[in-house]
Amino acid sequence: MTREYLKRINLYRKRLWTCKVTAKGNLTYEEALVSEQQAMVKVQQFPEDLIGPVLRIIQYSTLPLIDLVNLIREKMMDPLAVGVELSGKMNGSTCPCRIVEVLEEKEGKTKYKVAWLEEDHKSKGSAIVSEVDLIRKKLPFTRNQLKSFIRESTYRNAPWVIHDKLALKYGISTDPPEELQSKEGEEKNHKRNRVGNGASEDGSEVTKEHIKYPIDDLLVQHPAGDPVFCDRPSPSIEFSVPVECVGDLLMVWDFCTSFGKLLELLPFSLEYLEKAICHKESNTNLIVETHASLLRLLIKDEGNYYAVFKYRKRRPKITLVTWTDNLCDFLEMIEIPAFTTSIATIKRGHYGLLDAQMKLRILRELVNHVLATNLVKATLDEGIERWQALAASKREEALEDGRKRREAKELLKAVSVANGANGPLPGTLYSVGNNLDEATKKHLHSNGIGAVETSSLQKHALENGDGEHEDNLREMTKQLMEEMEKNKEQRKEDLQWEMEKRLIRTNPLGKDRDHNRYWFFRRDGRVFVEGSDFESWGYYSSSEEVLAEMQKRNKENARRSAAEEAELRRSSRVRAPPRENPALAFLKYVNQWKGD
Repeated sequence: MTREYLKRINLYRKRLWTCKVTAKGNLTYEEALVSEQQAMVKVQQFPEDLIGPVLRIIQYSTLPLIDLVNLIREKMMDPLAVGVELSGKMNGSTCPCRIVEVLEEKEGKTKYKVAWLEEDHKSKGSAIVSEVDLIRKKLPFTRNQLKSFIRESTYRNAPWVIHDKLALKYGISTDPPEELQSKEGEEKNHKRNRVGNGASEDGSEVTKEHIKYPIDDLLVQHPAGDPVFCDRPSPSIEFSVPVECVGDLLMVWDFCTSFGKLLELLPFSLEYLEKAICHKESNTNLIVETHASLLRLLIKDEGNYYAVFKYRKRRPKITLVTWTDNLCDFLEMIEIPAFTTSIATIKRGHYGLLDAQMKLRILRELVNHVLATNLVKATLDEGIERWQALAASKREEALEDGRKRREAKELLKAVSVANGANGPLPGTLYSVGNNLDEATKKHLHSNGIGAVETSSLQKHALENGDGEHEDNLREMTKQLMEEMEKNKEQRKEDLQWEMEKRLIRTNPLGKDRDHNRYWFFRRDGRVFVEGSDFESWGYYSSSEEVLAEMQKRNKENARRSAAEEAELRRSSRVRAPPRENPALAFLKYVNQWKGD
């Protein structure tokens, strides 16, 4: 870890970073951050009344940055119309003036009749001047400030496209103009006609246009044979708990199921926990066992809660009757004001009357304190060591497979060379036999071919001098290589499965273009969608496309997981006895892993 940290620090100190706003290069990471902060301050000073007009000019413009800046400056300049006050050159000096009349001459050059102004804006004479003699007022922003504003307000530059939030705020259309759409369509048709089957009309090879990735998903060009994808369906939000509490629900459930052996808590389904949280009639056994398991671990750790436990002289065994007293001691210890009214309700024996949000907040605090215990940290360290050992074994297995494949290929090549000569070469065949015995001894034994049989085959070939046994040896070597290739994937899947079983934490599958995160848990068949605000949640459970994709990615792992955890993953319909309501099956939960 120290080596990785130093490597990362050295990377940050190298001058290979670029400021995102000003595009300044050859900076360290710290200098780039400071440059971005300073540039953002200048961008925020951009005149508010000019943001809307400037964004309208930027939207879907195909000009380069410098030309776009010049265009904006020209359009933002005050027009030389009657009544505009500016400065003009008179007898080598600059004086304020006002345009009185716009004169046009035959040559196409425009002249202006201006009235010279005094300090009190009174006229003191007039003159006819050209546009060159007039000096316009400076714009309230600089070129660099305008460049930074353009870069910060857009996410694409060919053509320039502003962010959706800015377009919505200033009422700017996000639909591309017709000429741009027709131009893109013509370019696509031209490329299709030009490329065809990979060659142009004159027979010369066509080189594909180089695309610099990463790019926006919507800009990816689909090949002709790609299927037509429909719009993404909206995720379901049918939760029993409030939507903003789903994150806490998933965190508590994932922790309890992942560390069930340490907590001595039999894993349960997410549906069970959700229903138990919303149950108000009585204290369910699942809720009691979950709280008791977490509190017992805090006592075993002998930390702050253990001192309170000893001071209050609580009974060492947490039961259905005493668990609320232990829970109130914990809530009083952490001293969170939001739990004050909840403590009084729990002490009166009405835990079930608490709302689901408060119950999950209490469980979240319990899980956070348990995560900070030495027992959990030791378990995490042990899991990390096992995972790293499996990863090392995986790498060693890959190196060993590569070595055996090379030796088998050399063996096959040597046998072919010996067979091509007039009679076998004794020295070559003997060397081949030795290589075969050393490289593939284990595999030969697994295929029922012993080292004694191989040696006798070599001896018989040396005595008789025919090629029959060489053919047998070559055929056996080919079969061995095929068997090695066949078992390679199986061993790889076995190691991968063992590594996945020892995952330290659950990571999201990824993000979409709207910054929504997707989560998948091994013990639940749904794909959960977390909004960019970290509060809104949804899930996919009936989409055949999503399920098919997950099954395709984890087909083998899902089969083994189902075989190993069949007892833990039974649905409520299987768990419920006949003639009982399956919706109340969570009330029958029994913690079979509970210690004495």
